[in-house]
Amino acid sequence: MKSAFAAIALACAATASFAQDKVTFLTSWYAQAEHGGYYQAVANGIYKKHGLDVTVKMGGPQVNAVQLVAAGQADFMMGKDFQVLAGLEQGVPMVTVGAIFQKEPQGMVTHPDVNSLADLKDKTILVATSGRSTWWPWLKLKYGFKDEQTRPYTSNMQPFFADKGLAQQGFPSSEPFTAEKAGQKVKFFLFADDGYPPYGNTIVTLQKTVKDKPEMVQRFVRATLEGWKSYMENPAAGNALIKQDNPKMDDEMLAYAHRKMKEMKFFDGGDAARLGAGVMTDARWKTTYDFMVSSGQLKPNPNWQQAYTLQFVKDLKVLP
Repeated sequence: MKSAFAAIALACAATASFAQDKVTFLTSWYAQAEHGGYYQAVANGIYKKHGLDVTVKMGGPQVNAVQLVAAGQADFMMGKDFQVLAGLEQGVPMVTVGAIFQKEPQGMVTHPDVNSLADLKDKTILVATSGRSTWWPWLKLKYGFKDEQTRPYTSNMQPFFADKGLAQQGFPSSEPFTAEKAGQKVKFFLFADDGYPPYGNTIVTLQKTVKDKPEMVQRFVRATLEGWKSYMENPAAGNALIKQDNPKMDDEMLAYAHRKMKEMKFFDGGDAARLGAGVMTDARWKTTYDFMVSSGQLKPNPNWQQAYTLQFVKDLKVLP
């Protein structure tokens, strides 16, 4: 009897030491397939298995994710390399702890007569405000494009459909889907395929969180990667939660986006195929930092490497 009580006590102690940490994760936009692994980790109990009680909250045009994380209203956010490097310069001590996508999914939608990004030199390009401080300077440096050839992008594809002289920004899972549904033939060029350096869909938190709760951060990173691996294998559970948060997402749109992510190997391509999902490298981050400095988007910063840490992904080996 005594040994039975001892076993129960040990089990209780183990549970207490691995209590469910409450964690809030903020996505970058309304719920969609590009957020699927986070939702999958909730739906399939993967976060719970790692002692985490995770709430996934949607971002959107009115949500300032950096501000919310800095204020302690969210523990982690889905971020971008440029955003974190620029945040450091502005005194916001954020740090990237993993990269879900080995490529940034931003690209260009063109009409069928365009054969490469270089062909856009004489085209009018629709660029959103956010693009002017991220990928547009890269295109200008690489291909000699000019600001004069741009017009604002308004998330409406009708101007593009009506004018064969236009090209516009887009994501492989979104604008090409809209074009296909409208019966329009288009091409899509992923910037990463031409050397655009940032990672995509990164896990970002505060440096203080990494310092004070490294074990919790490690569990969150591992569980998230397991969620993404599960989502890429069978997205049904994650998609059900995505549709709850964002009823505008239908099965056809989610299936299209999931297929594109697999085709383009965002999660399991590049270094992830060899070193494990979520992996980042010093060399890749340096390329991004050097580009931001050379394009005038950042001042030289001797502490720029505080923008990321490899400690949570280097030995995980969650192979896709």
